Amino acid sequence: MRRVARPGFERRPSRGALDLTGNPAEAANMTVRADLLLQIREWIRGWDLPQERAATRLDLTRPRLDDLMRCKRDTFSLDALVTIATASVLRIHLEDAA
Repeated sequence: MRRVARPGFERRPSRGALDLTGNPAEAANMTVRADLLLQIREWIRGWDLPQERAATRLDLTRPRLDDLMRCKRDTFSLDALVTIATASVLRIHLEDAA
């Protein structure tokens, strides 16, 4: 069964992320959150710890870490992801898209 995008949303071919066609700032926020969430998740997987210990290390609850590991992007603000990234000792780097 093929999924149909909701009106106002466009599926980007490169990553499959939703893009708000009418709001570039919101689209950029969603993209940054998705990218950061994936980086944090991969970093945590590299720790090879049980989720309970990983949650403690990041000062998160276990359900919150579970949301992160399942890539529930809409449950995390950009500020929250930056806080989690710095707690996991990740360094954040931004570059010009042009």
